[in-house]
Amino acid sequence: MTARPLSHSISAVVAIVFGLATVISGGRALFGGADMGAVVPFVLWFNFVAGFAYLLAGIGLWRGTAWAPALSIGIAAATAVVFVFFLWHVWRGGAYESRTMAAMVLRLGIWVAISTVAVKIRWPR
Repeated sequence: MTARPLSHSISAVVAIVFGLATVISGGRALFGGADMGAVVPFVLWFNFVAGFAYLLAGIGLWRGTAWAPALSIGIAAATAVVFVFFLWHVWRGGAYESRTMAAMVLRLGIWVAISTVAVKIRWPR
C-alpha cells in the first residue's frame, strides 16, 4: 500500500472543512431567517449545493478515488462559471454584498489549488 502524499491529505482535509463550513453557513443564510443583506440568490444557492460536492470531493481525495480529480476540476469550473455570472450581475448594477465578491475569489482559488494538486497526484490503485 502506498503512503498518501501530504499534499493529498491537506487537499482532502481542506475540501472537507470548507465543505462543512459552506453547508452550515449557506444553510443558515437560506433557512435561518437572518437578514444577510443584498444576497445574490443564484450565488447563495450554488454555494450551498456546492458545499455537498466539496464534502464528496474531500472524501474522494482522502480515499484516493479515481473520480476525485475530475470532481475537483468540475467544482472549480462550475465556480468559475457562477463567478462570471455574478460579475455580470455586478457590472449590470445589481445589488450585492462585498463579502460575496471576496468569498467567490476565495472559493475559486481554493478549488483551483485543490484540483491542481489532485491532478498531479499519482493515485494509489
